[in-house]
Amino acid sequence: MDNKQIAITRFGDEDVLAIQSNSIPEPGAGEVLVKVAFAGINPIDVKTRSGLGWAADQNKDKLPWVPGYDISGTVVRCGEEAVRFQVADQVAGFIGFPLKGGGYSQYISVPESELSYVPPSVTLEAAAVLPLAGQTAVQALNKAQVKEGDRVLILAGAGGVGHLAVQIAVAAKAEVYTTCSEENLDYLATLGAHAINYNFAPVSERLEDVDVLIDLVGGQTALDALKCLRDQATVVTVPTITAEMICEKAKLLGFHAMGMLVDPDPEQLDTMLYMVGVGLLKTEIQHVYPMNEVQEAHRQVATGHTRGKILLDMQC
Repeated sequence: MDNKQIAITRFGDEDVLAIQSNSIPEPGAGEVLVKVAFAGINPIDVKTRSGLGWAADQNKDKLPWVPGYDISGTVVRCGEEAVRFQVADQVAGFIGFPLKGGGYSQYISVPESELSYVPPSVTLEAAAVLPLAGQTAVQALNKAQVKEGDRVLILAGAGGVGHLAVQIAVAAKAEVYTTCSEENLDYLATLGAHAINYNFAPVSERLEDVDVLIDLVGGQTALDALKCLRDQATVVTVPTITAEMICEKAKLLGFHAMGMLVDPDPEQLDTMLYMVGVGLLKTEIQHVYPMNEVQEAHRQVATGHTRGKILLDMQC
């Protein structure tokens, strides 16, 4: 039986993504073989495919390269010394980050230390939403030390990271504001945020005295949002391409500012899977594409206007 994978054949637009067939890998020591149900598409995948950023630079001589850091699926074989999981367990993970990738595969061998058990109360679709985006959300809020009563502005609250960050900040009893397009105003209100339509006016004209800015957009949008902050406010900026510029500007204005690179932490994923299972956290999926429509899926993520996440169904 073949293991179909989606590879970046060269850097460029969506057409450089191609399905290739390899043999199903054998799990090594401490690894399990996962039959992947769903793979999450993240903005970093689109950036890497275009030849931008660190992962692209490090992998440019290894093309074709299989991207993908978010998977959910079922354990079908256990390697030697693999003791955490059994065959038929459902698992999810933030895998191979940042250089190995490999999630756009029908079968993948993964160190079991990179995986979390998916409880029966959580669907594999929901589990695939959480790994990279959820941990980015948690770690950004932790870095900013968000606490009860803080006025927190999250740019792009309807996106993959944003919709989780909004809910986690609301759960921490912060006063949460977020920017979105008109069609997402009601959705974000249901998550407990004060939603601001960025098409109507820049956020700097609508909001002030903000304690914490979580920037998930970068560039000019983030620079404008700095005008909303009170003295000594904290800025955490996630998009790496503009992080240096935004941190410099923020520090000049007297704010505490930092960029961040998400760090895989299976315990954080365990917590979020539990929260989804008991209804404390809701995952949003805009669309699930079959793996042979990966080009269309990448086009959607590249628009920057996805509500929640885009997933690939790796078995159809």
